[in-house]
Amino acid sequence: MGVRAGVVVCITSFLLGSLFTHWIADSLTLWKSPVTDEHLWTAALYYSILTKGPVQIFYALFAIIILGGTTIFWSFNDLEAGNLMFDGGSIFLYGVAVVMYAYSVIPNLMDKFTTIPPHHMKDAFPRLLRTPTLDLASNHLVCSVALTGVLILQAGRWWAELADGDDEEGYVSEKAEGGDVGEEIKSTTPLATTA
Repeated sequence: MGVRAGVVVCITSFLLGSLFTHWIADSLTLWKSPVTDEHLWTAALYYSILTKGPVQIFYALFAIIILGGTTIFWSFNDLEAGNLMFDGGSIFLYGVAVVMYAYSVIPNLMDKFTTIPPHHMKDAFPRLLRTPTLDLASNHLVCSVALTGVLILQAGRWWAELADGDDEEGYVSEKAEGGDVGEEIKSTTPLATTA
């Protein structure tokens, strides 16, 4: 269990880090008010550069995403109560992030930002690119929040399992100190009745 949780945490942290690299563009469109044409041009140029990167980066990212999802499902397959709750929530949030990225971010990038019109930073930003630029920043934020939720759920799972382990150790030590453990087990075992 520890290795699987470690893999999930490492992969989720890596994916969060890769989303945080977009802060260069997203901060200008989400957190700076008012959003100026210069901010939008900077964000659009950044997204345009992303679309021109080597395709192997996308393949590596895809492989990492598959490994993370597989690991969460593998851990979920234990069918323990803690796994059902924490890993079930993690699967949902991880799935939200993957679906959002696959069906909103990537198509938006490839459709709108492969070529941007020639411009100067002070030129008016095209209306056709304004909404996609703002949508990309919003979608990156949604993916980041979902992946942060996965990390929180995995930390909660670790804490709950740690607390359960402490309770079991205390229970066993109380029984051992209380006298003959074998006698207590015999007294709590239900007797078979004949009809």
